Amino acid sequence: MASSSSLLLFLSIISLLFPFISSSNSTITIPLSFLNTNPNQNLYQKLSHLASFSLARAHHIKNPQDSSISNIPLYPHSYGGYSITLPFGTPPQKMTFIMDTGSSFVWFPCTKKYQCSKCPISSQKNPTFIPRLSSSARVLGCKNPKCSWIHTKKSPKSLCHDCESRNTTNCKQICPPYMILYGAGSTGGISLVETLNLPNKKIHDFLVGCSLFSSQSPAGIAGFGRGLSSVPSQLRAKKLSYCLVSHKFDDTPKSSMLVLDTVYEKSKKLSYTPLLKNPVVAGRNALCEYYYVGLRQITVGRQKVKVPYHYLTPNSKGNGGTIVDSGTTFTFLSHGIFEPVMNAFVQQVKGFSRSEKNERLTNLRPCFNVSGHKTVSLPQLKFHFKGGSEMALPLANYFSIVGENDVICLTMVTDSMLKSSTGPSIILGNFQMQNFFVEFDLKNEKFGFKHQVCK
Repeated sequence: MASSSSLLLFLSIISLLFPFISSSNSTITIPLSFLNTNPNQNLYQKLSHLASFSLARAHHIKNPQDSSISNIPLYPHSYGGYSITLPFGTPPQKMTFIMDTGSSFVWFPCTKKYQCSKCPISSQKNPTFIPRLSSSARVLGCKNPKCSWIHTKKSPKSLCHDCESRNTTNCKQICPPYMILYGAGSTGGISLVETLNLPNKKIHDFLVGCSLFSSQSPAGIAGFGRGLSSVPSQLRAKKLSYCLVSHKFDDTPKSSMLVLDTVYEKSKKLSYTPLLKNPVVAGRNALCEYYYVGLRQITVGRQKVKVPYHYLTPNSKGNGGTIVDSGTTFTFLSHGIFEPVMNAFVQQVKGFSRSEKNERLTNLRPCFNVSGHKTVSLPQLKFHFKGGSEMALPLANYFSIVGENDVICLTMVTDSMLKSSTGPSIILGNFQMQNFFVEFDLKNEKFGFKHQVCK
């Protein structure tokens, strides 16, 4: 439940919006940059921070709750993610968003009265959208079909109760405000239809949230999930692809490209696995947002990790299975998967002692002391998918150097408190996808990938 102070804040500032608003080509390419929200942290702090928020992200992905006001899922993003810039409005106002394949709603910080609690200091530099400066900004009406994209649990009559009670055909009632609740915070505001100005085309009447407050979100969220309100869905894209530049844990302004194709062309030299059908579970609509893939096996070196089948395939309650999530940093494995994966590394890594001190400092395990060694040989980690495709991860994608090049830690996380698994069992995070070209073939329901240097 939202705190009473958050709710009062929402109700007190929601009215501030109203004075400010009056009631191609086939390929779209957008720069994609690594988002570092706190460049002043040392490496121990960064790794611990990323591990903690990867776990927080996993908690909410695995236990999605439909809000009493809106059921759009959002998660904490004050860890390392990837950002894009999208210009909204007439004339355009450039807004920064975190690119998130694990949700679908798009929202930006809005109006000069926007408030963000517990947000990183660096996020205060991000601009807020000013509706009164855009001639194309319009508040979403309650009878607009897009209102039901946000409030899926409500009937048209309950959304437009004022219109129904007055029995009028010229209803000016707005779509009810959204207030999205998530574990460490919230965001709330009014839905708009606005012009999205892409490099080679304009998208009119794009549904976007004008958030008046949020908590722990360093920027707006651009949902690239499978819901109706996501960027690919609103653009009617046939494919979504991107290549994630390497995490350097610094503030280097390096970027790659995110590509949306509205006309389908077959890609070359990719390994593919089917995108699986999402589980449909009453009260857990967020499961429909995710990109499920059929991970069938994990190998560490030559050892096949024994993973019980119930972890690999979603059951009728939506528990189990694997999703690909750009908003998660370190891959999450349910406890019953993580332990045998970790043990496989511990058994095969010879000549290096465990560093329990660094495991406590980073919240990562296992960590190995490699000081005094010029070369380090470690078992290769592979993900094996339905259809026979294999993702062989480079060492830098699953181990990170800690301290003065003398300790390395496995960059995957689990939570021993979640032994009775709910939701996806495996969440493939962006750290493991560094320097991979990945493609969501939305037309043919396939997930493709190949290893390459992203630039």
